[in-house]
Parts: sequence; C-alpha cells; structure tokens
Amino acid sequence: MSKFITLIADQNVCAPQGFKAAGFAAGIKKSHKLDLSLIYSEVPAIAAGVFTRNQVKAAPLLLTKKHLKSGYLQAIITNSGNANACTGKLGAQHAKQTALVLAKELNIDSTLIGVASTGVIGVTLPIEKILTSIPKLSAKLDSVEDQEAAKAIMTTDTFTKQAALAVKLSDGSTIKIGGMAKGSGMIHPNMATMLGFITTDADISAAALQIALTKAVNNSFNMISVDGDSSTNDMVLVMANKYAANVPIEDINHPDWQLFYEGLLCLCISLSKQIATDGEGATTLIAVNVSGAKSDKQAKLVAKSVVSSSLVKAAVFGNDANWGRIACAAGYANAAINPNKLNISLEELMLFKHGVPLEFSEDEALKLLQNKEVNINLDLGLGEYSSTAWGCDLTYDYVKINAAYRT
Repeated sequence: MSKFITLIADQNVCAPQGFKAAGFAAGIKKSHKLDLSLIYSEVPAIAAGVFTRNQVKAAPLLLTKKHLKSGYLQAIITNSGNANACTGKLGAQHAKQTALVLAKELNIDSTLIGVASTGVIGVTLPIEKILTSIPKLSAKLDSVEDQEAAKAIMTTDTFTKQAALAVKLSDGSTIKIGGMAKGSGMIHPNMATMLGFITTDADISAAALQIALTKAVNNSFNMISVDGDSSTNDMVLVMANKYAANVPIEDINHPDWQLFYEGLLCLCISLSKQIATDGEGATTLIAVNVSGAKSDKQAKLVAKSVVSSSLVKAAVFGNDANWGRIACAAGYANAAINPNKLNISLEELMLFKHGVPLEFSEDEALKLLQNKEVNINLDLGLGEYSSTAWGCDLTYDYVKINAAYRT
C-alpha cells in the first residue's frame, strides 16, 4: 500500500465527510432480518457506476443507469431478499415508486436516487412493505454508521464487507474513501460481480471519477470468482460530494488523479478479497498471482482462468497440490502461453518448472493448503506484466446452500 494511503478505524461508508447511512427490517426477508439499506449524501454528489454485463438486467439497475446519466446521485436505496428481476413492467414501476417515495421523504429530486435490489429472481417485489418502511429508514440516517446499512444488503453473506481509507494529496489535503459490498455466490470475473457502494469526500469530475472506477473495478471486482455465475443485478456505484475541499481533480492528467485511483483500487481490492473469502461454503481464500506475462491482458486471462477452475477450487478444498489442474487451466485461458517456460509454485514451494514437474514435499504442500489463504503463483516467462485474481475453494456446503436457495 502506498505511503500516501492510511486505513481508517471506522470501516464504513460514513468515514468520508457528509455521508449518512441506515438499515431497516422492512419484512421482505422471511427471517425478518435487516433488508432495506440507505446511503445519503448531504449534498448532490458526482457519481459514477459500473454494471453487470448480463443481458438480463433487473429493473432497479436499469433505472439507476438512467438516473446516472446526469452525473449526480445523492442517495442509494437497496433492498435484499428480492432481486426485482424478470418482473416486467410491474418491476420497473416498483423501482420507480421506490425512488419517488424516497425522494419525497428526503426532499430531493428522484433522479438523484440510485435503486438496487438483490435476492431471488422472478418474484414480485413486496412494494408496500418498502414504501411504508422508507420514512422509518430515513429517520434512522446517521453519520456514525453502526453496520446496519451493510447488514441490510446481505443475502447468503456470513459477514459484512466494509472498508475505509484516507489518501493524502499533493496539495496537503486529505480525502477519505469508504465502501461496503455484498457478495457470496454468483460471483465471476465479469463486471459487476456483486453490489458495491463507495463514498468519497473528494472533489473530482464525473469523467475522471468514471475512469478511475472502471479501471479499479477491472483490477479488483473483475478479478474475483466464486462459482462462474454473473448476476442480473450487479453494480458498483461511487458518490463524491467534494466535502474535502481539495484542489479539484478535473481529469486523469491531474497530479492527484493517480493518488485517488490508487486509494480507490486499494479499497476495491479489500472489498473483493472479503467477497472471495465469504464465497458460499468457502473455507479458503485463493489468490492466483501471475507474473512474467507479455501483456496485462494475458496476465489477467491466465489468473482468471485458474481462479475460476472448479477442479482447482476442489483441489484446494481437498488439500491436494494438484499442479496439473493449474497448468490445465492456464493452458485453456486462450492466452497463448508457452508451457516450456511455465513455472508453478504453491507459496514458495516450486511444483513445476519450465514444463517439467519437480519432486516436492507432499507434507509441506499439505500444510500450505491448510492455511486460510493460499497463494498459487504462475510465472509465464514471457514478459514483465503481472496480475492477481482471487477466489475460494469449492466445498460440499456450496451445493447445499444453492440447492435450497429459494426455501
């Protein structure tokens, strides 16, 4: 991490100045757990977003994309327990109603509201529960967030995903960036991969913010994989409200843009690793580190291919140092590697070198694979580019969780 970046003790979206958040149990979930979340900026904020590439897109996502065309958002409301996807015109109406009622409650324009949903697809949203809960949710807004907003966006997650950091800029000012995310299953390297909401008090233009977000997402959320599925609702949104009063970052040539980007990337990587760690049924976080690539694209293709391999994931769960599965996944990555230059290691334990398997201690490999985080390293021997992808092992519990998802 850069010397200009420091972690903040309050790891949430309210760490930057001028933001409040809240969570509420609206009764959408049968469990009666928190299921309605709100993030609010005291002023309209410059905003940017990245959305799922799935051709089947949920109604709230389409509405949020439309609202983002103005370049501003002031609030983001999210419900969990129901995706409001594949729900036709009624689903679109419900998303719009949510924005309109919240806008009236907050006394802002409805186009300044981002709407998100997560949960079961193809079920009509219990809209009355949401609409009647909005005043109670809004009344709970607080700048000292107690995790309720992050809890309210969870589905099969077992813990909240939050992070916050401060970045010292060249003019001596300090900006803060905070974020929360949800994701446990249906996670694959194909943006967006999950729900992620980021706040910052930086003064940055919409164009510079969008470029920074897209680039950060490509090197973080787009590099995680749990099960190979990409959802209908996934998005990452960022709001920048200018409260830090830094010299405005107008474009990517500004000397502070790179510092802002590095801070944003650091935050996104933290959230990404938390998501991968919490993969449904997961017991181990897997990091696939590729070096020696001839291009950034090649490095990413190989890293994604290996971390997405069900056979590699299963081998890690079984504590089996099966380097053959790793080599196989690298070989079908459509990245034109040379197997005679390929090196594969587990942490520092070399398993395969220049196309030839090596003798290694199975006991040492077993100990390494029993760690909560396992690093698989591939050196392609072709260039100077590198990339990392994150994922998790594939366990029996993953099937149990998803076999009974609707029940």
